[in-house]
Amino acid sequence: MSCKHTHANPARAVLILGLIAALAPPVALAQQAQQGEAAATDQPQTVLVTGTRSLNRRTLDSESPVDVIGSKELLSTGSGELATVLSRLLPSMNFPRPSGADASDAVRPAQLRGLSPDQTLVLVNGKRRHASSVVNVNGTLGRGSAPVDLNAIPLAAIDHIEVLRDGAAAQYGSDAIAGVVNIILKKGAKGGEAEVVYGEYDKGDGEQATVRGSAGFDLGNDGWVRVAVEAADRNATNRSFADPRPAAGPRQGTVTQRYGDPDSRPRALFVNSQVRVNDAIDWYAFANYGERKTSSAATFRTAYTDNNRTTLRSPLYPEGFQPLLDSKSVDAAIVTGLRGDLAGWRWDASLNHGRNRFSLDVANTVNYSLGSTSPTRFYAGELTSTQSLANLDVAREIPVAFMSGPLTVALGAEARFESYEIGAGEANAYFGSGAQGYSGFRSENAGKNSRNNKSLYLNLEGEITKDLSGALALRHERYSDFGTTNSAKASARYAFAPTFALRGTASNGFRAPSLAQSFYTITTTNSLLVNGASALVETGTFPVGSAAARALGARPLEAEKARNLSIGAQWQPTRNWTTTVDLYRIDIDDRIVFSSNLQLANAPTLASTLAARGVYVGAARYFTNAVDTRTQGVDVVSTYRLNLRQGTRADLTLAYNHNDNEVQHVADTPAVLAAQNLVLVDRQSVNRLTVGSPKDKLSLSGDLTQGAWNGRAVVTRYGKFTVPQNDAALDQTYDPQWVLDLAASVRVGDGWRLSAGIDNVTNRYPAQVTSLANLNVNGTQPYSVWAPNGFNGRYFYLKAGYSW
Repeated sequence: MSCKHTHANPARAVLILGLIAALAPPVALAQQAQQGEAAATDQPQTVLVTGTRSLNRRTLDSESPVDVIGSKELLSTGSGELATVLSRLLPSMNFPRPSGADASDAVRPAQLRGLSPDQTLVLVNGKRRHASSVVNVNGTLGRGSAPVDLNAIPLAAIDHIEVLRDGAAAQYGSDAIAGVVNIILKKGAKGGEAEVVYGEYDKGDGEQATVRGSAGFDLGNDGWVRVAVEAADRNATNRSFADPRPAAGPRQGTVTQRYGDPDSRPRALFVNSQVRVNDAIDWYAFANYGERKTSSAATFRTAYTDNNRTTLRSPLYPEGFQPLLDSKSVDAAIVTGLRGDLAGWRWDASLNHGRNRFSLDVANTVNYSLGSTSPTRFYAGELTSTQSLANLDVAREIPVAFMSGPLTVALGAEARFESYEIGAGEANAYFGSGAQGYSGFRSENAGKNSRNNKSLYLNLEGEITKDLSGALALRHERYSDFGTTNSAKASARYAFAPTFALRGTASNGFRAPSLAQSFYTITTTNSLLVNGASALVETGTFPVGSAAARALGARPLEAEKARNLSIGAQWQPTRNWTTTVDLYRIDIDDRIVFSSNLQLANAPTLASTLAARGVYVGAARYFTNAVDTRTQGVDVVSTYRLNLRQGTRADLTLAYNHNDNEVQHVADTPAVLAAQNLVLVDRQSVNRLTVGSPKDKLSLSGDLTQGAWNGRAVVTRYGKFTVPQNDAALDQTYDPQWVLDLAASVRVGDGWRLSAGIDNVTNRYPAQVTSLANLNVNGTQPYSVWAPNGFNGRYFYLKAGYSW
């Protein structure tokens, strides 16, 4: 099977944006010329630590595109969630806001370049971050992934973020296919800041109160420790319409469903520290502990079983009920190590341990099988994901006669241990028909699995001539569960003139199947299309090694294999104006996807086969290496600093991403499924990969500073996207959406700053979900959870901060 979706040529978009970028600056240049060269100031160029082992690699020297986002930019929006902020600042990042998607409401996935959320590697201070234990198994973008929970990292702890938009598996190992997000923590004993934020939505709900702060302290005579804390209360939003169903009983015609952001209570602590041991050795450590309690809503259960109002669902809820999923995510990590210099070599030896534990209770619910004696709250179980690493890096600069600069040689070795554990809920939660909303993990689901891997790597980079630089990376890894992989990357940059350079990379990489994908198992009640209408179906998710999955044709998972190509241009016609354009192509073979929901109502042979194994479900699914994809796109970033009279400064940025995903091959359906007219990977699963996220995103931002005052305006255009179904007639394509964000701030007195802002000034909402096949659940779920900017509407906020 081969599927391809044709879209506009990225080159046309590049041409249009290039004209925009070229036409705007001459006006600014004319103004600047009147002030004289003395008024011009160089924009600082950040020294990078991501994608390089060199000591002095700047952003403009990099062979790969790297975005550097400072703390000021991270705090420039009304959001306190890191993933939301990044999605607003980076055109290549997409972060929709699922609702009614079980645990995915609490741990929401983010995409880079339209790829799976777990195909982006996340580092903290250059060290690999552990993944979340939550698997996105429902009908959201990123279905089947178990990525890092970016929102577990508080904004108060972050100095800046470097986002490498290039494949980097040869440098960092598994997951670095779409790119790398490296979060650099604040450091040093000097200074600190504290901030209080309050905001709410135009509808009068979703109130958010946040307190955050960071401070540094001396640690003895030769050390420092930096502590960051953040706490927030975020109330739920609701954009559901009134319920028209007679089955709703006395609540017919009222709002019965809660549909929007969940109620969330995050708390986080981050510590970063360093001590000079002697003249050649430093000890360092950073750690975090965080808890986030979330209450999200499942689908409302009407008072009666049908519109004839003849039978109550439960005597405990004569007016109907809405189950609530009350979760607690506990995130903890510690990294400690020594680094120094020995015989001309820089070395860094570290230990890294991280864990995420996600536990879940179901409240305001009932187990029909327990009748009127049923509890109304159940413990549904927990998930735990852990990671432990030992790492050694060494590097030095070696003079080479034919090179204009030294050759940086870096070697490293790493050992990693991972585990994934499922803990069962209470028996009453899954007895009989199970707790409504989420029946939880059964005793047969419980278990702990683990694996280890070891890797060796080599990096070479340097300036071959004063105009030509290059780098080469090689990596070998051995996994205990599926064998060995080898990755390589070559990159180069050539400066044709001081103002213009071309750069390019070529690499192959991989992503190992996560332990969650290999061993996650649960039976839940899901909303599926059955005979053309939405219905609740008991659905089993089975690990590929289980008897149930093997009976359905499952095979052991293999690593995804990727090939990345990119070529880019850098242009800096003046000291204050920089433009980069980067074209890329990413081929991924054996991509791991979640199978179709294999509905068994019309497959009696398979239903009997599973029943013989003690498995009674209406639908089944498992993970599989079933799809080959190709992603092609372009990133454009143009920044300009305009120095005006009386010290006024304007920073202007144009950023654009166009992304085209194609499915080039789909694995054949196993014979055992085909015999029952079932499809391993259906049309919806395929098209979710190709058209589910916006094809392009444009951001135009301006930041004006004059004395104590600052103003910021951001206009974002989210491109069109399609929510696919297995019946093409039910597909819904959403038009592009323009969103305007405004903010202003003023310094008051010594160290104080007051800010006010409005996100989504024009109160834009996506189009409403079609009523065909009841996809909008009788109007109670009116907006798509795939909408890239959510569907909460206009948001007002105030901030008061103090720094010292």
